[in-house]
Amino acid sequence: MQTIYNTSATASAGRNGQVKTDDGLLEVSLTYPKEMGGAGNATNPEQLFAAGYAACFSNAVLHVAREAKVKLNEAPVTAEVGIGPNNGGGFALAVALLVTLDLEQETALNLVRAAHQVCPYSNAIRGNIDVQVSVNGAAI
Repeated sequence: MQTIYNTSATASAGRNGQVKTDDGLLEVSLTYPKEMGGAGNATNPEQLFAAGYAACFSNAVLHVAREAKVKLNEAPVTAEVGIGPNNGGGFALAVALLVTLDLEQETALNLVRAAHQVCPYSNAIRGNIDVQVSVNGAAI
């Protein structure tokens, strides 16, 4: 792969510290969510992952629509990210992508199926994280 963009972020103390990108544009405090015994008064890695995946998948839908010459100005995506124990003594993530498109349903389904093959987040986690995708309430 020829890299066209590279960035980095540094976390200071895991889930109870700070994380900052190399350019300083993102700097946030982290804490455990209340459901995991934390104060819940700062963001957490699952929220950051959800934000990144939602933005990336939305852009993948828009990209696929442009390539297919389907007029689409926005592609709202909600990424729901869950964390829980796995069978190996560690933890695992699960994701639900909820896509809402103002298109005929068959066209919307086809675009989202294609976007799931294009999106770098989807490609990175395929086979490792359970991802459920729906369009206008219909599972793909």
